[in-house]
Amino acid sequence: MKPELYKEVALVRDVPEEGLCIGDVATLIEYVPHSAGGEEGAVLELFNAVGEFIAVITVPLSFIAPLQSNQIPAVRSLLRTM
Repeated sequence: MKPELYKEVALVRDVPEEGLCIGDVATLIEYVPHSAGGEEGAVLELFNAVGEFIAVITVPLSFIAPLQSNQIPAVRSLLRTM
């Protein structure tokens, strides 16, 4: 089942080129088809711990999962400046 649009999701894979790690939280804002018929993409908005905008990125749908009630958010430093 695909996560709902405009809900927070967690990364389930690192995205090193964006400085993002497994467990980072983002807001899912759109789904996009793959231009060559591959895996559907997910457009994510990212914010820092105080709510300031960081970036909008697109990742494969398999890189995200809905948040679960047994998960606790954590804080870490961003790996690179976006």
